[in-house]
Amino acid sequence: MKEATLRQILVVTDGCSNSGMSPVAAAALAREQGITVNVIGVIDKSELGEKGETEIREIAEAGGGLCDIVFPQQLAQTVQMLTRKAMTRTIHQVVNKELQEILGDSGMTELAPAKRVQVAGMVDELGEKSNLNVVMLVDTSGSMKPKMSAVQQAIHDFSISLRSRSGQSRMAVCSFPGKGKHLEVRIPWTEKVEQAHQLSSDLAMSGITPTGPAIVEAIALFEHVQLPQSLSDRYRDAHFEDDGEGNLRDHVF
Repeated sequence: MKEATLRQILVVTDGCSNSGMSPVAAAALAREQGITVNVIGVIDKSELGEKGETEIREIAEAGGGLCDIVFPQQLAQTVQMLTRKAMTRTIHQVVNKELQEILGDSGMTELAPAKRVQVAGMVDELGEKSNLNVVMLVDTSGSMKPKMSAVQQAIHDFSISLRSRSGQSRMAVCSFPGKGKHLEVRIPWTEKVEQAHQLSSDLAMSGITPTGPAIVEAIALFEHVQLPQSLSDRYRDAHFEDDGEGNLRDHVF
């Protein structure tokens, strides 16, 4: 774990996907590749709606991550909190797996209270020292336009929090949809993200929300992760339609 790199995709959106493959299936693919998918739903005066809330929850569950629904002024704090909690949970899962291999199925329950405290301290230490790579995936559909200033502030604050860690931290910022494609890399991998204003410069707001395809393209940004060629061909070339009721069909890989 000391040499491990924790990899996360953080989706920031305010609505349901309406184009391309199922974002739940895309999040499941990310999890298979060792990438956690967290989701933050940003609401303003209007409600996100039951469909949007369900999608956000299902994406996070499929991606092994966490989710939350917040107002724009809460976004910056939530980005930091959700990322840290997801890191801690991932490390806990790894540590518990190691303990189960040593102690059997009982794992942590076999440890004396003092040892449990020691393990908890080790998890916190690993959380600070482990490498962390995060792709922030920002929905730029038309309804997100008034929330862009909150998104920029969240990026700036998050970059500061990453630099305070002892482990190596990198982040990339992407928007979806992109120009003529599903995803646009706004800020490539960097350890210093002070140019958050780049997210709004030359930004094309759209009514299309291809969350699923954007997650798949975000997976490919991580080093040493390759999409299966069959999947790459299918999601780039195929035309996915809804089921007649406005719901995207799920696609099993």
